[in-house]
Amino acid sequence: MRLKTRIFELNRYHNLAELARAMEISVSQIYRVQEGKRNINGKFIIGAMRAFPGYKFDDLFYLDSTPPRPSSHRVANGKQGMESTGRVLESLVSATEHV
Repeated sequence: MRLKTRIFELNRYHNLAELARAMEISVSQIYRVQEGKRNINGKFIIGAMRAFPGYKFDDLFYLDSTPPRPSSHRVANGKQGMESTGRVLESLVSATEHV
């Protein structure tokens, strides 16, 4: 499963540059997430929580069960990758509760 975002559907910002300023991350990182060329990381999650303060984590993010596109950056052991992803998500959810 992959973590996906709904922030691009909310239309709160006029363009990616405005969204990037609000999230305090680069436009290129936002663009790559939007295009599915980059996975969502902690910095992106914290930025989204900052840019959309009236929303909860579950309003902005969801798990997608469709298989990801092949990538050279995949973890060789899928089970290990899912376990570490779960730990990262748990810590990020905990961290965003304080944002």
